[in-house]
Amino acid sequence: MSSAQSMIERRPPSVAHLFLSRVKATPDREAYRFPVPVDEHAADGAPGAEQWRSLTWAQTAERVKAVAAGLMALGIEAEDRVSIASATRIEWILADLGNMCAGAATTTIYPSTNSDETAFILANSGSRALFAENVKQLEKAVEQQDQLPDLRWVVLFDAPAELPPYQGLEVLTLAELEKRGAEYLTGHPDAIEKAVDALDKEQLATLIYTSGTTGRPKGVRLVHDCWAYEGIAQEESGLLAADDVQFMWLPLSHVFGKTLISGQISTGHVMAVDGRVDRIIHNLPAIRPTVMASAPRIFEKVYNGIAGRARAEGGAKYKIFQWAAKVARDHARVSQANRIATGRDSVPFALGVQHAIADKLVYAKIRAAFGGRLRGAVSGSAALAPEIGYFFVGAGVPILEGYGLSETSAGSCVNRSEDVRVGTVGKALPGTEVRIAEDGEILLRGPGIMRGYHNLPEKTAEVLEPDGWFHTEDIGELSADGFLRITDRKKDLFKTSGGKYVAPSEVEGKFKAICPFVSNVLVIGNGRNFCTALIALDETVIMPWAADHGLAGKSYAEVSAAPETQALINGFIQRLNGELQRWQTVKKFHLLPRDLDVEHGELTPSLKIKRPVVEQTYADAVAEMYAGANEA
Repeated sequence: MSSAQSMIERRPPSVAHLFLSRVKATPDREAYRFPVPVDEHAADGAPGAEQWRSLTWAQTAERVKAVAAGLMALGIEAEDRVSIASATRIEWILADLGNMCAGAATTTIYPSTNSDETAFILANSGSRALFAENVKQLEKAVEQQDQLPDLRWVVLFDAPAELPPYQGLEVLTLAELEKRGAEYLTGHPDAIEKAVDALDKEQLATLIYTSGTTGRPKGVRLVHDCWAYEGIAQEESGLLAADDVQFMWLPLSHVFGKTLISGQISTGHVMAVDGRVDRIIHNLPAIRPTVMASAPRIFEKVYNGIAGRARAEGGAKYKIFQWAAKVARDHARVSQANRIATGRDSVPFALGVQHAIADKLVYAKIRAAFGGRLRGAVSGSAALAPEIGYFFVGAGVPILEGYGLSETSAGSCVNRSEDVRVGTVGKALPGTEVRIAEDGEILLRGPGIMRGYHNLPEKTAEVLEPDGWFHTEDIGELSADGFLRITDRKKDLFKTSGGKYVAPSEVEGKFKAICPFVSNVLVIGNGRNFCTALIALDETVIMPWAADHGLAGKSYAEVSAAPETQALINGFIQRLNGELQRWQTVKKFHLLPRDLDVEHGELTPSLKIKRPVVEQTYADAVAEMYAGANEA
């Protein structure tokens, strides 16, 4: 038995157990960093300025225990659902850990969720309490209060000086809840330890509602054992280490962000928490993380930004960037191929010299933009274009693509920093099994698998076998040495009218690697005799280009419709088609008048494209692309 298997098999029943053990082991070590506004009257600050503050593990425990005891004082009992509707911030983590230590089950709600779906999640989960980031999130519940007979309490992270009374709801601030908790603990000093000791590993810990592309979301039932396993497995795999500094900006309402909290508690490393996407670039040099996680869209935007700036500078600088980008990809490819063949990372002498020169001219600046210490950037929730992956690996910013679903507590497979294989999602975490069904579907089994969909036994039976194998609905391939490659979503794979199968994500990924101006792309062709594409451009990259090509002063929509832009993108489409099989080629495309976004329901909160929504929204454009075509 390996030490990793032993650790996993001897894991505690819950993350609450892991948390109390962590506090006992390293009480004075830094646990979390978070930004706070600097007082406008402070000598060293100015209005709008911020500074980072820290909590040790002991200080974190004091607040978590106060939150947990406060919930107990309200009347929250074991497995009662307590929802959190908030962006990623330190209070989210305190609330979640407070829920777990009180024996309650966290139900997550994206702050961007509308009032109708918020009410559905609160009602379907039977939530008795809600942690709301602000009055805006509170009002979503109040609007649908007649549908929420179970909801009794709302705890606000940010509250105005005065709040109107809400009939049937007790509204209090987080500080007030913690004060009640502290008072409760004076009479019940060991209440938290008793509650944690009473936790069973199969007790419900979390309900995460899938952000799925169609229909009402389903509540994924994740028990305490799921998270305890994830924490230990992330540590044992080497994904996270005790001396790491992790930058957490991902939505904690999403399983990808939440699972990393388990790993952080297991290892005890520092986590810097700030969910504001517009602050990522500013925060990186301040935090100087050794590890961070992201959706592929962020890496694509960084790459597009680098390429766009180099193009704007023109002349020699652009040629140097193009050369350096090719060297990075060649170096990563050759090194990876040699590692697979011989077990050693090696490249020909000439390529090594070119790489060293390119490093001084280009790559060092890219690493500095990430803070200069990044040993690995975990990518998940959607596919990463391999060309983007090769570029960053070659530049010394290894992107560790991983794989998992809400139904698997996120972490199922991941590349390790010592053995990155671009184009794959790495090997399974210790304790997780992977196999490929006869039709190519990926099946997973292990402690991280959900225990079912909340109150949906029929839906559960469709994806979860009695022996524990979970049907992912993803198509993939497994190498002899255990690396998993995702080829497409089973439901997204389509067949042309000529009988040829097309994996749209493969074509879309190739286009993103070729075209630095693209933000989102959707390939269409199911039942058609050729493929087309709906394309949204990256505004931060296309608008500077437009200003230099006679389109200054035009709006984004006007730039997208301009003949000059159409010709630009057509050039990249022709390059794409040169890399594809005949039946995969994109014959026509349409540039969208705006980018896809969550607010219009075209992207999930984890930035996956809702294909049916986009196709319906732009049905006229799709019809025009196929007008007059023989589709028999």
